[in-house]
Amino acid sequence: MSPSRTCETCGRELPGRGRRPGGKPAQGGRPARYCSDACRQRAFRRRSARQHGAATPATPAPGRDLPRALDSFVGRGPELSRLRALSRSSRLLTLTGPGGVGKTRLALEFAAGLRGAGDGRVRLVELDSLHDGGRLAQAVAAALGVGERGGRTGVEVLAHALGDHSTLLILDNCEHLAEACAQLAAALLSRCPRLRILATSREVLRVPGEVVFRVGELSLSPPGGDDDPAAVLRADAVRLFVERACSRAPGFALDAANARTVAEICRRLDGMPLAIELAARRTGALPLTDVLTGLDDQLALLTDGSRTGPGRHRELAAAIDWSHRLLDPQEQTLFRRLAVLVGGFDAEGAAAVCADGEMQPRHVLPVLCALEAKSLIVRLPGDGEGTARFRQLSAIRAYALDRLDESGELDGTWQRAVDWLTGLTRPTADQVFADQADGPLTEERDNLAAALAHTADRDGAPHIGLALALARVRFQQEQLTAARALLTEVLARDSCSPQGGAALALAARAACQQADPAAALRFAEQAVAAERRRDNPAGLANALDARAAAKLSRGEFSEAVADFAECLAVVVTLCSPRDEAWCRHHLAWALLHAGKAAEGDALMASCLPVLRKRQPWCQASAALHTAGAIRLALGELEAARGLFAESLRTVPGESFHALYPLEGLAIVAAEQGDMKRALRLFAAGAQARRRLDTEPEAEWQRQVGAAAARAKAALPAAARERELAGGRGLRWEALLTYALRAGDAATSVDGADADAGGGGVSPLTGRETAVAALVAEGLTNREIAARLDLSVSTVATHLDKVRDKLGMRSRTRIALWVAGRERRGAADDALRRDELS
Repeated sequence: MSPSRTCETCGRELPGRGRRPGGKPAQGGRPARYCSDACRQRAFRRRSARQHGAATPATPAPGRDLPRALDSFVGRGPELSRLRALSRSSRLLTLTGPGGVGKTRLALEFAAGLRGAGDGRVRLVELDSLHDGGRLAQAVAAALGVGERGGRTGVEVLAHALGDHSTLLILDNCEHLAEACAQLAAALLSRCPRLRILATSREVLRVPGEVVFRVGELSLSPPGGDDDPAAVLRADAVRLFVERACSRAPGFALDAANARTVAEICRRLDGMPLAIELAARRTGALPLTDVLTGLDDQLALLTDGSRTGPGRHRELAAAIDWSHRLLDPQEQTLFRRLAVLVGGFDAEGAAAVCADGEMQPRHVLPVLCALEAKSLIVRLPGDGEGTARFRQLSAIRAYALDRLDESGELDGTWQRAVDWLTGLTRPTADQVFADQADGPLTEERDNLAAALAHTADRDGAPHIGLALALARVRFQQEQLTAARALLTEVLARDSCSPQGGAALALAARAACQQADPAAALRFAEQAVAAERRRDNPAGLANALDARAAAKLSRGEFSEAVADFAECLAVVVTLCSPRDEAWCRHHLAWALLHAGKAAEGDALMASCLPVLRKRQPWCQASAALHTAGAIRLALGELEAARGLFAESLRTVPGESFHALYPLEGLAIVAAEQGDMKRALRLFAAGAQARRRLDTEPEAEWQRQVGAAAARAKAALPAAARERELAGGRGLRWEALLTYALRAGDAATSVDGADADAGGGGVSPLTGRETAVAALVAEGLTNREIAARLDLSVSTVATHLDKVRDKLGMRSRTRIALWVAGRERRGAADDALRRDELS
């Protein structure tokens, strides 16, 4: 019989054969029995106590020790690190999250890392089979192997047995006994100074001193990179699927042929570990494509769980049903009705869809909070500002939808959803430029799509208002093919409706964006004719604007100017300063193309102050670029450069909106004779356009191409290739810093760097300054950690401090702050040199 390979004292795995603890070679003799000298000494003391009959303090019997995992633990590295940090300062730590998210497994993995550390003991108490809170203390005592002696019962028995021993008590699955568990935890923690409790629950216990750790879903691979198996495998959800699939189908491997399907399966399952494990077990019997298709009915496919696991984990429906049974009737009502809101919801939307005679609107928010506390809905990540939004995970939503159908409330709930979304579209009916302005429906796009599909299934035809609203959202998101498909269906059904002209105008804009000028002009002509028949000024202005855009795309500049001028005349009668400013901007852009830059400059002088202050960032950025292009045409290079820089700073992230002012700065550099800088910016802009798959208007593209050709011709071959390569290699944050650095007197972001000028004192420490400088170079946290020889978490901590001290939340703004500081420092150095000379 081979000797045990675990420590006889603590159960930790012993070092490999032929090695002593610490890695020293073994010198022969008997096999090791202990993992460390500390465990050997503890064993000696216990043997001595038994031999001499010494009384030992009351110690919890082994009871329910930690089960040994039979499969690998995947991912959760950051969570384990965070738990270790929290456990050092908290005596009650509660892991919360929905059923199947992996709370128990994470708790056991965390606890396994503590076994054998010092004199601490870890004890597991599983509560899923206990249904009477009054018997909780007795059940915990039985699980720990503690008997009643000396007249002590209940909590007294546990408190005496635990005493002042260092013990970690795991209370697993507390949600159905939340109040009893809270009372027991409070009593034990107050009497046992070295006791720590780790609870898993779908609901917070609400005990003073409790620290709540929300266990989220496993990380997913971002869409767009699914063709690279190595990149896909970095996601914990994918790694879990692959490991479990290998156990069911030996030889299974992630490769270029299946990476996209596996990544999509994990995304469809929201990164839920239990759901992923159940899906992976199907790989031995079904092709991956069939597994993905089967997820349309998740609760039917994801069965066949482990026979040895808890009953609630043997299939996904049982895990969710376990939570559903614990809800009160009002919570169950809201839970099932929320299932129609597939795109998430806030309290107002939930009330509009779920409230009726049975549930009052004022009750919705408290019940939402209760469902979130019980992990049956999750809060969507955000920056903490604005209205909180929630969603049901897909498997939970599928279960809730079944309950909604069983209740007979399905049709009524869907009708309230359709009515609510239709109401959200009404404010756009009188807007001139609804196609070009974000609205509340942008956040509701998935709910719009679901409601539209429901009405089409029920009535055999799409809901015209919802279809137009969704097409606008798709257009604003640059999903032009999807937008045109929706509009085609709407126009085929009813082109003569009051919304027909708006649909035609939007179709014209989408065709322009897709470089289909013939179709664009055809749609726009029909839109203008329809709106003239309706005698609707706002609709006519919108149609004229769309037709002018179509003519611009065809190079018919004088005709475009005429349409924009008529559009402006109509809008002036509507007394809307914002719309009037937007029309003036469009007319100025057309005048620039028609060779009338001076007239365009006068128009921009009248509308730019309004657009700077009162329009969404995308419209403000476009107007600033137009003003810059006009000044460029007039030969006012410094004014053009300042406007292009302001436009670039207005764009919050990498977007095609930022490429126009970036190219404008490159043209200015070329006109000023800085050919190296110009060529590097041109190369970076071209690379970004390829990455974003976007092309500029033909006239702007011609101007950019001509300036780039001049820059290339002015440089020797070696310098030309060096600048082209340097531009292609610039990451976005570094590109912004480079583009805005030279001569940009307005780089300061909201005045936040005013105290960090050349002679000022930086609010950052030396290490924080180094991190900020590397952020400005475009490095990721992992790359910064490697450069500075720090851990990634330490870099993240330094970066949080940088953000707090500077009042800046984005990496781009930090990069601009660094650039401004460097520029002012260089200017001060030059000034000092002049003074010394």
